[in-house]
Amino acid sequence: MPLHLEIVTSERTVFEGEVDMVTVPGGGGEMGILPHHAPVLSTLKAGELHVKTAGQTQEFAIGGGFIDIHNNRVIILADSAERADEIDLARAEAARMRAQDMLKNPPPNKEDLIKLENSYRKSMVRMKIAQRRTTTTHRQD
Repeated sequence: MPLHLEIVTSERTVFEGEVDMVTVPGGGGEMGILPHHAPVLSTLKAGELHVKTAGQTQEFAIGGGFIDIHNNRVIILADSAERADEIDLARAEAARMRAQDMLKNPPPNKEDLIKLENSYRKSMVRMKIAQRRTTTTHRQD
């Protein structure tokens, strides 16, 4: 029995379908989810989300959020989510450089600093996934 997975942001449904396994960046560390997983409601941090179906793996970059696991249904409510093929490597690199430059003179407000650090972390995840996709695509050519 497969898992039914939904990855949703406030703007759209990024993915919906039957999958064999999901790996998410949980608030307390990476979490692997297989069919018949115990019910869980947890936070997610910015990171890589991997979806395995029939021996194939799809990658997503998420910007944090929440996960609800119950009765072989996995619902991910993400602050942001992009499939690997949606990520523009040049834009991700530009965002990383902007955040890195801003971190050289961090804002005095702790809340703004946390937002800036999260932005940097998110851009790094996006770049890593986009670079891996680009490398894999070139190897297949």
